[in-house]
Amino acid sequence: MRARRWVLLPALPLLAVGGFVAWKTRAVARELVDPPFYRPQPLARVEATYRDLAAGGHGDPGGVWSSEEVAGLQLWRLRRREPAPGVVLLLHGFGDDRWGTSPALKWFPGLDAAIFTYRRRDDALRAGGPAPAVTFGVAESRDVVRIVHHLEATGIPRRKILLLGRSLGASVGLLALADLEREGRGPLAGLIWEGAPASSRSFAERLVRGPADRWWHILAPSIGALASRTAGRLGGYDPSETDLLGRTAGLRFATPSLCFLATQDRLAPPEVQRALAARFTAIRVVEVPTWHLHCAEVLGSAYTGAIQQSVETWFPHATRGPGGPPAAR
Repeated sequence: MRARRWVLLPALPLLAVGGFVAWKTRAVARELVDPPFYRPQPLARVEATYRDLAAGGHGDPGGVWSSEEVAGLQLWRLRRREPAPGVVLLLHGFGDDRWGTSPALKWFPGLDAAIFTYRRRDDALRAGGPAPAVTFGVAESRDVVRIVHHLEATGIPRRKILLLGRSLGASVGLLALADLEREGRGPLAGLIWEGAPASSRSFAERLVRGPADRWWHILAPSIGALASRTAGRLGGYDPSETDLLGRTAGLRFATPSLCFLATQDRLAPPEVQRALAARFTAIRVVEVPTWHLHCAEVLGSAYTGAIQQSVETWFPHATRGPGGPPAAR
């Protein structure tokens, strides 16, 4: 018996490491498909926010909301009281929905706005049922393509449609843009993006690493790979389809772009952002020494100014305004 204990003793560290890897893999995979920090707001609060946005103020003219069903999605549209030269489609980030990102429409006082929640996850959760899994841009980008096609069918040419996305919303926008440009029907008006995660595998590895490296992070690449594969099985998607560099390989985007590049970001690698930016024929890159989702805080009015300058270039007749608060994650 004592001899058996001596045999098992050297294996205990390996068993501990294996147990940690298994636990961390499951935890990260669950976070990828069902962000634990996301809770949809009560409809009463959502409606109150939309009323405030419709009322306008502080240089924003407001507008009139309407909603419509589009292939199982609920699309909300804010039409300005004066004719607008185009529409901005607001794409929400990881663990967010149409409510959280809706204040971003104040950055575009001269444009109509459109917004929806990917896969209608907010409605499913409010109803108390299981919500569709987050697929890290795979299904979500297809939703965006469907919405763009719908806007075109209502008489808005794609050259008058602008996409805005931050965090996972940036990845979704880039993936959707790749599919739209491959259709060969011309560019969109523009894409504004900030902090696009490189892939579900990259993001999973970086979740393990957190804000600072630790000695045990030598396991992060393995855990990230395992977690992304597990999340793919749980969500019913191929993790390779979340790889931005892979999905945009061979493309030279004709759509003009504005990129806020957070140079200290550990979740959206700056080197990947630069590589993606190089695939645009016309792009302005604003580098900011921070993490993504904090560029607006660091730049202040210069953030809104950069957006408005791009909008005025892409939509020469858009009205300039002072902008508003940053979109939520």
